[in-house]
Amino acid sequence: MDTLPRSFLEAIEGLGVPHAEGGREMAMKPTFQNGEMPHRELGQTGEQVSLIGLGGHHIGRLQDDQEGLRIVRTAVDRGITFMDNSWDYHDGLSEVRMGKALRDGYREKVFLMTKIDGRTRKAAAEQIDQSLGRLQTDVIDLLQHHEVIRLEDPDRIFAEGGAQEAVLEAQKAGKVRFIGFTGHKDPLVHLRMLEIAKGRGFRFDAVQMPLNVMDPHFRSFERNVLPQLVKEGVGVLAMKALGDGFLLESGAATPVECLHYTMNLPVSTLITGIDRMEILEQDLDAVKTFRPLTEGQVADLLARTAQAASRGAFERFKTTNAFDATAHNPAWLGQPDAGPA
Repeated sequence: MDTLPRSFLEAIEGLGVPHAEGGREMAMKPTFQNGEMPHRELGQTGEQVSLIGLGGHHIGRLQDDQEGLRIVRTAVDRGITFMDNSWDYHDGLSEVRMGKALRDGYREKVFLMTKIDGRTRKAAAEQIDQSLGRLQTDVIDLLQHHEVIRLEDPDRIFAEGGAQEAVLEAQKAGKVRFIGFTGHKDPLVHLRMLEIAKGRGFRFDAVQMPLNVMDPHFRSFERNVLPQLVKEGVGVLAMKALGDGFLLESGAATPVECLHYTMNLPVSTLITGIDRMEILEQDLDAVKTFRPLTEGQVADLLARTAQAASRGAFERFKTTNAFDATAHNPAWLGQPDAGPA
């Protein structure tokens, strides 16, 4: 790997700490009431999105298409406007189901996001068109580079003939409105992605990352990436507030406490997996009961989770490859030496 630029190293060393130590500088984003569902601004896009978003991966886990459709439409009817998905979720089933659910006028009610894995222009362009077809839409509101989890991923994405060329071409063609990236492994990779993009004169509209009550104690996105995004006005998409349920195994915090902790951060939306109506009701209740946390409440939650979080045992997406879909399916990335299409 090339020597990291000094600006990248300075970013790591100089970032402030939100919440308990720097909460006044990292205030919770303003919320705008839209019916029963609070909305927040998505960075500098001019868009407002629901405080919680519906995760696409869990929709593909269901055995019944109709149950997936019912969950998506009920969520929209109850005020959830942010829809998350990915080209690779369940071999495209999640996008297909969401596409069906968003027919009959529902597409116009939501802000639709999906992700692609391709690192070459050719692979990315093919995946974008496949996602558009599955989702039954002419335009994706936010397209994100998925699973930026390796230090070389930014180099491949922004290389000549890389995925960013296809994404920008899709944006120019009106297939894509806004551009972002996601990752769940290490804040250093996120910072490098931002640094390389900046060096190419590009600024992302949104960035997705794990933000939860254990994250501040171990390889923390909250402490190392979030302040930079807030400073630059980039929309923050939070995920893994419950760590796919693994955080709850520690017994250190309840589901609602976990959700409230992440809502208290300066995030635009919290993407949460919903595969049962009971989970949808739990998440909606968490929104309804959420009030800004005091410094004491934040300190109490961090104290309770410190020991369990110290080695990342419950944030398995950081410490194992169980969540790394592209590690198990490297062909999704495209051939590194494919060159310009």
